[in-house]
Parts: sequence; C-alpha cells; structure tokens
Amino acid sequence: MFKKILIANRGEIAVRIIRTCRELGIKTVAVFSTADRDSLHVFLADEAVCIGGPLPQESYLNIPAIISAAEITGADAIHPGYGFLSENPGFAEICTACGMKFIGPSPETMVLMGDKAKAREVAIKAGVPVVPGSGIVKNVQEALKVCEEIGYPVLVKAAHGGGGRGMRLITSPEEAETLIVTAMAEAEAAFGSGEVYIEKYVENPRHIEIQIVADQAGNVITFGERECSLQRRHQKVLEEAPSPFVDDNLRNKLSDAAKRIAEFINYEGAGTVEFLVDKDKNFYFIEMNTRIQVEHPVTELVTGKDLIAKQIMAAAGEKFDIDHVKLQGHAIEFRITCEDYEKGFRPAPGKIEKLLIPGGFGVRVDTHIYEGYTVPRYYDSLLAKLIVWGETREEAIKRGERALSEFLIEGNLKTTIPFHIKLLKDENFIRGTLDTKILENKILPKIKT
Repeated sequence: MFKKILIANRGEIAVRIIRTCRELGIKTVAVFSTADRDSLHVFLADEAVCIGGPLPQESYLNIPAIISAAEITGADAIHPGYGFLSENPGFAEICTACGMKFIGPSPETMVLMGDKAKAREVAIKAGVPVVPGSGIVKNVQEALKVCEEIGYPVLVKAAHGGGGRGMRLITSPEEAETLIVTAMAEAEAAFGSGEVYIEKYVENPRHIEIQIVADQAGNVITFGERECSLQRRHQKVLEEAPSPFVDDNLRNKLSDAAKRIAEFINYEGAGTVEFLVDKDKNFYFIEMNTRIQVEHPVTELVTGKDLIAKQIMAAAGEKFDIDHVKLQGHAIEFRITCEDYEKGFRPAPGKIEKLLIPGGFGVRVDTHIYEGYTVPRYYDSLLAKLIVWGETREEAIKRGERALSEFLIEGNLKTTIPFHIKLLKDENFIRGTLDTKILENKILPKIKT
C-alpha cells in the first residue's frame, strides 16, 4: 500500500480523498492555489504545498508545480480526483516517469477511450451495442443514402469539433437535403472541414451509467447503475441509484456490457461506462469516463462500498475477489452549486456568512465549505453534494425534502438549494418519467414561474 498520496485537486473531492486515505493509514499532501489558501482540504491534509496563482493553468493544471510538490514531500502516488488533470494521459506518463503511481488507468487507455470514434470501435469489438451510424460522409448524395439506410429521425454531425455546431436533427426525407447542406456549411465555417457523419436519433433517451472498478489482474467489479437523465446543457444536476426505470434484466445487460468493455481494454481503476437507453429498454454505448465521477456517492450509499478506497487499492496492486455487489435501498444526490437558477444558472459566488449542514439518518454531505469561507470565482461552482438514502425511492425523496429544508447557506451568494426543493415536487420527477431533455423542456419552465 502507498505511504503518501498527493491529491492533485481541490474542493470536495480533495476532502473526500483525504478522508479515505486517513482511514487507510495513508499520509496525504494537499496542493493549493493562492485563492484556495483557506480551503478545507489544506487544513485536513498532513502536508500542504502552494503550487501557484488562482487561475487553473497557474496551479491545478500546472504539471511541473504538482510534480515538484510530490517530489519535495516524498509522495509515492498521485490521485487526480475528477476534472483538471484526471483524464490527461501526458500527466499520467510524467507521474510514472518520475516514479510515482498515477491512481487511474494507463495513459494508453485514456487516449483510446478519450477518442469517441475509437471508443465506439472498442464497444463494437466488445459486442456492445452502439447508436447506428455511419463513418464520415463527404457529399450530400452519400449523406442522403446513409439517412435512408439508417432510417429517420437521424442526427447529422460535424466530424470535427463540437459544441452543437454543424449538427442538425432530420426527421423526414423532405427536409434532409436542405439540413445536410446547412450542417456541412456550418461545419466548414466553424472547423475548416465540411465533413459530417450520420447517427440514428434516439428519441427521449435516458442517460444511464454503470460504475466499475478493475484491479491490475483483470478482475472487474460492477456496482450497478446510476440514473443521470436530469441535465441542463448536458450538465447533470441530480443523480440517483438505482434508476427508477431499470429492471433486473436490463441492469444485468448493462453491467455485462460495461464489464466486457473494461475487460477488452484491460482497464485498471475506477471508471464509468455511459449508455443511452430508449423507451423500449434498448441501450447504446456513449462513452467511458476514465476517472472517479462527481456522482459516485450515490453508488456508495446503495452498495455500502467506499469507491475511493477501491480505486486506491486497485492502484496499489491489490486483487478483488468479487465481480459485482448487491444494491440496497435508493439514493439521490443533489449538486448544490453557487448559481442563480432564476437567472439562467449564472455563477453567483461570495462569502458564506451562515452555514447549517443537514444531518440525521440516511443523510450525507460531501463539501469543502465552512462558515466564513469565501467561494473563489476561478473554479467550478460546486459547493456541496447532498446525498440521501432510503429503503425506497419514495422514502429517499421525503428525506431529500427534509434535508434540503435544513440546508442553510447564507451570505452574498446564491445557491441551487431552492431549485432542488422545487424539483422534488415536480410530478415528472416524482413519477420517475425522465429523459435527457425533460429538465430543460418541461421542468425548468414550471419551476421558474
């Protein structure tokens, strides 16, 4: 086992990792920017090193400074958390070259699964369904032929770049040619290439993901699914486990698919395999995140397993002797951010003058904030994750309502606590009739009125 781990991150995930390390008897090193000098992870770690200015590129993305901090403190491993350098293969390579274990998969795996086209090829070779689609099409006539073969509705997407540019939804042959030409022109203007590809459009899908952890001997543990369909601009706002939509049969199929992908690429560490699931419970691989995720606590509450501990154990070379775990009860995670939801979720950081964190049975709060803490404006707006557990989904919702009503964060800042309170009262959420567009199309318009 490692003797000392440097956490190359900040905020609640840094605090989370430090706490597990302490339970494992591992010393910790916190790194911090000048803006985070008073952050909780700095106080909780055994050692702390300032690595630069407030901007991420000056500190948490500053690889030489992080490596120097690890060397001077004698850290033998580096945990990247999520975000920042967690999926940077170059950083992982440098850690290894400097004699430190990067707690995550190999650089080669990160490169492979970070390329969506290559990840899609991996899924196909592993026998996992993907959304029907084409390779690159170079002209309108070829695109029209592909649309007919796949069947409407389809999405035409720019082959290079993203952000929704060069993308069009085509629902019928009558509009196909015009929209293809438009998409190609937009792609050319935005990315310097008019090349596009075609995908079958999955109507009203759910976003379901499977948590895995794999050891160095090739043993892959699956930890059930998470429902992540409540999204705003492709950003998750609430997660729950298990999904109210997934039955045992589908769960087994999804878990088996995730396991096959992990085994095919000889995966090591914690990761998440993400799927789109349609109304008929057909599922399609989307991507794999090669790191621990923000939403991992909901899985911990329904499995009783410390995923950070499993991740560290895998990196240390320990072998797992199980391939899946049993799910118990229901958990919901609320992402509490410093945003003004009434103004388009505009960031609204400030100083916390008064703080009351909820507690009681089945309530967990992962956070780095405290009374008197000033939220920096340079980083992600996440303040805390409130996670509640109940024997049933209904019980978890009631516990969430109670916990949110107790959660008090006051000062010259705004939070999304009022938004989550209203969200729990929405009939679509209560019924569990969710998809990736329902928050923006149906729930938010009602909440704002």
